[in-house]
Amino acid sequence: MIIKMLLVTIVLMGAVTALFAIRIIFRKGGKFPNTHIGGNRNMAKRGIYCASTQDKIASKDKRHILKDTLS
Repeated sequence: MIIKMLLVTIVLMGAVTALFAIRIIFRKGGKFPNTHIGGNRNMAKRGIYCASTQDKIASKDKRHILKDTLS
């Protein structure tokens, strides 16, 4: 029973993976969609960035503040 369920799961996962691959390979300009926050123009217009971008911005601001206080 467990082996049968495991086999069905593997077959289903393989089918889903194959369908995604076919969609990406045969579609014109096919590639994985960019679902990252940084790839969304509307979020960028609102000033909403991903965590790594916000960290870079904060680090840059801290360096400017530190540089100004030491001068």
